[in-house]
Amino acid sequence: MTVLHWIPAFAGMTRFHAPTAAMVAHRTFPYNQAVLARLHSVAFQGIEAVLCDVEADIARSGFAAAVLVGLPDASVRESIERVRTAITNSGYEFPRHRTVINLAPADIRKEGPAFDLPIALGVILASGQVVDAWSSKFVVIGELALDGRVRTARGVLSAAMLARDRGFKGVLVPWENAREAAVVDGLEVIPIGSLTEAVGFLTGQLVVEPTHVEVSELFAQARSYDVDFGDVRGQETAKRALVVAAAGRHNVLMIGPPGSGKTMLAKRLPTILPPLTLEESLETTRIHSICGELSPETPIIATRPVRNPHHTASRVALVGGGGADPQAGEVSLAHHGVLFLDEFPEFARSTLEALRQPIEDGVVTIARVNATISFPARFMLVAAMNPCPCGYFSEPQKPCKCTPAQIDKYLSRISGPLLDRIDIHLEVPGVAFRELRSRRDGMPSSSMRQQVEAALARQRERFKPDATLLNGHMSSKQLRSHCKLDESGEAILRQATTELGLSARAHDKVLRVARTIADLAGAADIAAEHLLEAIQYRRLDRRL
Repeated sequence: MTVLHWIPAFAGMTRFHAPTAAMVAHRTFPYNQAVLARLHSVAFQGIEAVLCDVEADIARSGFAAAVLVGLPDASVRESIERVRTAITNSGYEFPRHRTVINLAPADIRKEGPAFDLPIALGVILASGQVVDAWSSKFVVIGELALDGRVRTARGVLSAAMLARDRGFKGVLVPWENAREAAVVDGLEVIPIGSLTEAVGFLTGQLVVEPTHVEVSELFAQARSYDVDFGDVRGQETAKRALVVAAAGRHNVLMIGPPGSGKTMLAKRLPTILPPLTLEESLETTRIHSICGELSPETPIIATRPVRNPHHTASRVALVGGGGADPQAGEVSLAHHGVLFLDEFPEFARSTLEALRQPIEDGVVTIARVNATISFPARFMLVAAMNPCPCGYFSEPQKPCKCTPAQIDKYLSRISGPLLDRIDIHLEVPGVAFRELRSRRDGMPSSSMRQQVEAALARQRERFKPDATLLNGHMSSKQLRSHCKLDESGEAILRQATTELGLSARAHDKVLRVARTIADLAGAADIAAEHLLEAIQYRRLDRRL
C-alpha cells in the first residue's frame, strides 16, 4: 500500500485530486527569476528504453507561446494543451511568456503521451513556482489527464531497468504501474496519482513511501494454469507428439476434422513446458508492457504466453512493423511461449511467408530509414488446419464433398518452404464416443511435464555451457555431431528421403526430432525406432 505523509500546505488534498486554483489565486510568480529546468524521462526504440532529457526554458520577455522541439510525434506535440490545462487545474500557473521545451537527444523520435508529466514538472520548475530538490535523481514517466491526474503508461518496466542501469535513485511512475516497475531490484519506485503529488515529492514537501513487491511471491501466485491435458479425452497419440515437441522446442502442425480437439491441445501446451525463469519472464513482460498488454493486476508475466490471432490478422499485426515507429507483433508477444495459428491455410499467404525468418532466427528485424529495430520472437509455432475445405477428408462417418482439385488448392496455400520449417505434422482424428464418455481422465500435464523436463536435462548436459540451446535449434555442425546413425538408421533415412522427397531442411528436421525422441527414451544414440517415429511426423510430405 502506498503511504503519503502530507505537510500542512497539502492538507486539503485528496489522493487523486489536486488543490483548487483558489489556493494560489493571488500569488505572483517570479518569472524574472526563472531558470532552466531539466528532468529525465525515456523514449523507446523497440523494447529498449533510451534516456531522454526534458528541458524547459522560459524567456523573460516575448509573446506567450509554448514551443516543443526534439523530434516529437503528433501525440507528444498535442501534450502542450494537455499540460497547460492540467497545470492550471492543479492550482499552478502556466507561464505567460515564451516557453521552449526540448526533448533530447533530438535525433530519436519521441512518441506517446508519457512525456506529459515530465513536461509539466519542467514548466512548473522553470517558472520558479516551486524549488526543486529531487528531480535530477529520478526518471519520470506518466500521462496527464486534464484535471491533473496521472494516467497509466506503457513501457514502465523497460524505463525502470534503464534507470537502475544508469544509477538513478528511482522512478516516478503512475500508481497503476508501480508494481510493474517494482520488480526491478535496487530502485525506489514512487507511485504518483496526480501532478500535485509529483510536485510535492520533487520539492521535498511530500513523502511518498516507495512500492515494494516480492517477485518470488508474484511468481508463486501467477504460475498456476487453469487448464490441464487431463481434460482432453482421447488423443493420447497427439499428446505423445506434443511431449516430443515440448521437449525439443519443435514447431507443430495439427491436421484434423472440426471438433477433434486441436485448439484444446494447443492451449494446454504451455502446461508441460518448464516454468519461465526470472530472466525470461522479465523479457516477456517488457514486450507486453511496451505494447500496452500488461494490466495493473498482472505486473509480471509468470506463465508462458499463448497468442491466438485470428486468421484475418495482417502481416504487420502478426510479425510487427508499421510506420516510422515499428511496433511488436504477435510473434513477439508470444516470445518464450506459444503462437497458435488456427485455420492455418486461411491466413493470407504473404502473412504466413513473413513467419519464415522469425521461425528460423528467433528475432524479427524491421528496417526503416532512420533505424533498424529488432524484437525478440523465440516462440513455439503450433498451427491447426482441416485436411480439406469441408474438413472431413478420410472421416468414415462424414463423407468428404471436396474434389481432388479443391483439396490440392487448399493444401497449396501453405508453401513448401514454410512446411519445411515445421518439424512435426500431426494427424488429430475425431474422438470416438466411448472416449468422450469415459470416466477415466487422460494423461495429466504433470506426468507429461516430467518426461519433458527429463529430456531437457539431457539436452542441457549435452549443450553446456549454453543452457538455452535445445534440439530444435541445433546448427548443422551440431546436427552432425549429435545425430549420428548406425547402418539401419542410414538405410531408413535414405529410403524416407527418397520416397517422401524430403528437402535438405526437412531431412535435418527429422534428425532433430529423432534426437529428441531418443532423449525422451533416455538413449545415448538415435535408434531405428526413434527415427521411424520422427519420420511418421512428416504427414504433409505424404500429401495426405
